Amino acid sequence: MSYKDQIDLQKLPRHIAVIMDGNGRWAKGKGKLRVFGHHNGVLSVRDVVEAAGELGVQYLTLYTFSAENWNRPKLEVTAIMELLISTLNKEIAKLMNNNVRLNAIGDLDKLPGKCHKELLGAIEKTSANTGLVLTLALSYGSRNEIVHAAQRLAAKVQSGELQPHNIDEQLFEDNLYTGGMPNPELLIRTSGEYRISNYLLWQIAYAELYFTQKLWPDFRREDLFEAILDYQKRERRFGKTSEQVN
Repeated sequence: MSYKDQIDLQKLPRHIAVIMDGNGRWAKGKGKLRVFGHHNGVLSVRDVVEAAGELGVQYLTLYTFSAENWNRPKLEVTAIMELLISTLNKEIAKLMNNNVRLNAIGDLDKLPGKCHKELLGAIEKTSANTGLVLTLALSYGSRNEIVHAAQRLAAKVQSGELQPHNIDEQLFEDNLYTGGMPNPELLIRTSGEYRISNYLLWQIAYAELYFTQKLWPDFRREDLFEAILDYQKRERRFGKTSEQVN
């Protein structure tokens, strides 16, 4: 029996977040430039997005380019940005056919002008779709996101619009880039690394963490199904006892 056949569709995680790691090592292992790994990683994105949509997962958020990634060699950064543009152009029809709504979070103003324009255009084109919400975390850093939320709230306090004692967890959460989205229930990281890497630090407080040795370009729908099945076998207690949950 395949992993997919074992999944309980009534107990799917509403929101899955992924740290897509290992593109460079995958390429190096084949004697290729790092950008070769990024190109092949796009195939994994396509397969995982389609699989998540088929199952009925509501939100999928992919760590596409971190705030720290700007420090990589200029040639690689340029290649990634060009790949993002070409991928958006190639995949927009498929997103529309699959009823996928595209979203993006992060310091998007740092993106190159053409890249930023193409991204906003793709988001607008898919805005009426009602299926899977695919969010790309671009120029994203969770600490920056938290600081940004604090600054927004501080400005509201300064203007008299908000009183400090009215700031609670929900209000703070609403001011994050992910405001309005449910928090991830499952976080997947590929490539055998066991780090969060400044990704959705607030949002994954109660997420189940799943690590796999597979490098991202080798990760496919069966691997996603395996991760979801593993998630469904876990007991999610949120501070309660097993007896209370059951």
